[in-house]
Amino acid sequence: MKVAITAQGKDTSSATDPRFGRCQYFIIVNTNRDSFEAVSNENLNASGGAGIATAQMLVNQGVEAVITGNMGPKAMRVLQAAGITAYSTTAKTVQEALAQWRAGVLSPIEQSNVGAHYGMGKGMGRDTGRGGKF
Repeated sequence: MKVAITAQGKDTSSATDPRFGRCQYFIIVNTNRDSFEAVSNENLNASGGAGIATAQMLVNQGVEAVITGNMGPKAMRVLQAAGITAYSTTAKTVQEALAQWRAGVLSPIEQSNVGAHYGMGKGMGRDTGRGGKF
């Protein structure tokens, strides 16, 4: 089984990234082989549609489960349509998030837990269009 975990770095000791569509990397763990690969998220700086494109990229990778902090509604729909279960975590590292998933203590994300455009707000170098100024 392939499990994708949002990450800020390229290995299992990396910090998790709470963002889905705009995370820096995915650590894709093959639980059957006990191996992993780091996949750079090419949608990180997309002007729009990052969640949808990222979800589709994981579908194309053959991922069967996703572990992240937050997920928007459009990305959630893409994953659900593909039969991929997303799980919510607040784990500090990829290794910890994977251990939580293996132990069965993570809750599935049944519906999006953030609004569209999450991760594009202040601190990300972008104005969200909600009256904010740089």
